[in-house]
Amino acid sequence: MYFRHTSEIWTDYPELVAGVLRADGITADAGASPHVAKFNTIAETRLATSSEGELPEIQAWRRTFARMGLKPTQYRCASEALLRRFRKEGSLPSIHPLIDLCNAVSLAFAIPVAALDTSRIDEFLEVRPATGAELYAAFSGATETPEAGEVIFVDGAANAHARRWTNRQSALSAVRPETRSVLIVAEAMHPSAHEDVEQLLAALAFEIEAIWSITPAQRILSRRSPQFDF
Repeated sequence: MYFRHTSEIWTDYPELVAGVLRADGITADAGASPHVAKFNTIAETRLATSSEGELPEIQAWRRTFARMGLKPTQYRCASEALLRRFRKEGSLPSIHPLIDLCNAVSLAFAIPVAALDTSRIDEFLEVRPATGAELYAAFSGATETPEAGEVIFVDGAANAHARRWTNRQSALSAVRPETRSVLIVAEAMHPSAHEDVEQLLAALAFEIEAIWSITPAQRILSRRSPQFDF
């Protein structure tokens, strides 16, 4: 199996920096609360002086969404949506220790972080424009068909695991109590993205090892080295 962005994505978005991490041995009974709180505190500090829309990481994704023909305040990248909710409510609901950790790291870095159950991915996972034939399983239970040209995460069975790039993940590969193996993807577009994504991956790997006693594999992808095999 592998993860990659297709050449079309690298051509259209040369500023993209993507980091991937693979972890095996995840369980739902781990205690992640202290680790989550640490990153929530970082997010609180950032939001104390700037709204989420003023952060360079979010502004870069808003520009990207506009280039994709999407209204940025209607369709927000996942990290902006999380920051917006966190600012309004003061916390995020607990879902699963890994998801709670990924959400907290996403808040702290203001970078979208996707966590996918690899057992629900067929053959490979690519980020590319949709053909219009893919199917997306929404959390509502509905099945949607992304429009041709929409940037999606898609596998070998034409399952769309995310819509509008970093806007919304699919229920199909959502992390569940029985999940054991995960693929985590972080993507950024802002000027210091390379440094920030490297720091984000290092932070996630450190916390995962501390919580689950496993050492994840990780890598920064580029146009010259676009593929992560797992």
